[in-house]
Amino acid sequence: MRTFASFAVLAVVAVPVLAQAPPLPSPPSATAAPVKFEIADIHKSPPRNHPNFSGGLLRGGRYILRQATMGDLITTAYSLKNSIYVGGGPSWLDWDRYDIVAKVPPDATPETARLMLQTLLAERLKLVVHHGDTPVPAFLLSVANGKPNLKPSTATDGSCQHQSPSNPTPQDPGPGSMGTIIMNCRAASLSSLAAAIDSDGGGGYLSYPVVDATGLNGVYDFDLKWTQKFFLTRIGPSAVNIFQALEQQLGLKLDFKSTPRPGLIVDSVNEQPTPNSPQLDALMPPQPPSQFEVATIRPTDPNKQRGMGRISGDELNFQGIPLKFLITLAWDLDPRDETTLIAPGWLDSDHIDIQAKIADSDLGVNSAGKPGTLDIEDLRPMLRTLLIDRFQIKYHMEDRPANAFTLIADHPRLDKADPSERTGCTDGPGRDGKDPRLDNVMLNSLVTCRNMTMDQYAELLTSRRGAGGYLFYTVVNATGLKGSWDFTISWSSADLTQGGGMGPSPAPPSQGEITDSDPNGAISYHDALKKEHGLKLG
Repeated sequence: MRTFASFAVLAVVAVPVLAQAPPLPSPPSATAAPVKFEIADIHKSPPRNHPNFSGGLLRGGRYILRQATMGDLITTAYSLKNSIYVGGGPSWLDWDRYDIVAKVPPDATPETARLMLQTLLAERLKLVVHHGDTPVPAFLLSVANGKPNLKPSTATDGSCQHQSPSNPTPQDPGPGSMGTIIMNCRAASLSSLAAAIDSDGGGGYLSYPVVDATGLNGVYDFDLKWTQKFFLTRIGPSAVNIFQALEQQLGLKLDFKSTPRPGLIVDSVNEQPTPNSPQLDALMPPQPPSQFEVATIRPTDPNKQRGMGRISGDELNFQGIPLKFLITLAWDLDPRDETTLIAPGWLDSDHIDIQAKIADSDLGVNSAGKPGTLDIEDLRPMLRTLLIDRFQIKYHMEDRPANAFTLIADHPRLDKADPSERTGCTDGPGRDGKDPRLDNVMLNSLVTCRNMTMDQYAELLTSRRGAGGYLFYTVVNATGLKGSWDFTISWSSADLTQGGGMGPSPAPPSQGEITDSDPNGAISYHDALKKEHGLKLG
């Protein structure tokens, strides 16, 4: 059963009703004078319900990065494609998060800011790196059984082209085309096939790079057709995943393995940055909070469709959204946990429309030199200010008993971790490359965790609540397990355990409801945790 713990909640005291109205760059040279920020604020990031790296923006004479792991910072500073190309480093490299705000000259470019970030990491966090090959998790494309089913091409130049999975084609008309991806390749090398599959994650199946390991150097004409991952459970037994399609149609296969790839190796780095300068506030005073240039709020027309939200460019558009949801977004509360917001009931039943414009100067410039996108860390205070002003909200924070899940050890089955491994959880298979989702389409979630303590795992489940629609409250570790662990867990999202999966998605479970596995082959998160690892959520 669920336990109760004391957590801060937001209590709304008064809310009046709304009146209608390229190649890897080199590390800094020891002989060249480094380019530097004039001054910078570095500190550990505040906890968030959904911590995700954002920023890398130039705005108002500042360079801003938020909720960035050290892997994110190195990736940004050295223009790497992904943090998986960062090798070595301490266990916390992908776990601890930092906020950085640094002062830049008026003429600073994204490239200049990136070089300044390299210097900052070296000076304030004592980062030392070098180039080298590092093991990168990848899907290796190889020949399945002896000889591939490929027709050599007589042309000299070609490529692989995707056809949209949403539009019927002459080759595949009618209802059967739902979710079908068709790739037409002419005079294409297998390295170009690997790149084409990699470009969209194989239609949702692949979370790591695809590398050509066939050893075949010719060019070929072929077509490849498979089912987009999102549609697997809707189409049922006739669906064909990317792995089946490659083997059955082309005689090729994808194996999940680590392979050496050019990257950046971390020799050493400090977890704690050197202290901020005592002149920080004088040289880089806090900027006034950003505000919307213009905003219109009105009650939702009951005849219009409800529940749409979009942020695009300099515009924010929410249609038919409960005010309660907007409050939870603005104050970073979990909208699914009713215990975190104490407020009048009409906040959940009354829907409003918001259209707002953001000043171009508040968007800043991203790493590509183009206008940035509104950051969630900037949106929250802007939205708070707007809601307080328009609805005259008065509120306070307080500690109250709140619902919580308890993580319990029940004959635990976990692998002891190598303490030098980097802590974290990623989507996809473990080292053995096994993916149970390929044998059971009702398993649509697979996560691998490494060097993870049970306290960290509980924190992860809390900060990324949901686990496919099962967890709506804080998770408290009561396993009593010490040390760090490796484990992989595969389960079905909650909509598939409600008697659905083949056809329209049924409603998700109600808050706090522990959902059992379903006869259709779906496995609930709770069952997977217990059966695979001997852990329970009570």
